Amino acid sequence: MAITALDPKTALVIIDLQNGIIALPTAHPVGEVVKHASSLADAFRRHDLPVVLVNVSAGAPGRTEQAPRVREFPAGGTDLVPELNQQPQDHTVTKRTWGAFTNTGLGEHLKKLGVTQVVVAGVATSSGVESTARQAHENGFNVTLAVDAMTDLNLDAHTNSVMRIFPRLGETGTTQEILGLLDSTRP
Repeated sequence: MAITALDPKTALVIIDLQNGIIALPTAHPVGEVVKHASSLADAFRRHDLPVVLVNVSAGAPGRTEQAPRVREFPAGGTDLVPELNQQPQDHTVTKRTWGAFTNTGLGEHLKKLGVTQVVVAGVATSSGVESTARQAHENGFNVTLAVDAMTDLNLDAHTNSVMRIFPRLGETGTTQEILGLLDSTRP
């Protein structure tokens, strides 16, 4: 794991830290994931960098061999966790597929802001986080993945994404490494 740089205009993209998702059983304690993601959001705001908060309201259509864990969310299930301390300047995206770039205008929004890099965190590592990272990479963004600010419903799937997939999409590191780089390169 090695983060070499954060571009001058880097955005934080937090995936699906919402009531209906964090209630599911996860491979790592979700409270720690939320704490790390919240620390990243606070730091990005402090440095006047864009924060994107993503929630999911539905799944992509089509048949799958494995049924989705959640077909519909109960009331409040799509609400972002309060620990993210959502601010008026944060950009909110509601997605209906795994990736946050599909049919949401996120790519256009980030490019309009001059963003060239994204730091991605959230749940679930092998679906929403990985799909968003793939889409960001395919759209020409530099990608950094905050590996301690994410988890999955399955430990093997999480490990596969972190160890095999993410190094091919960008750089990986811890929240502390990202915060250290932010604080050392920004006024």
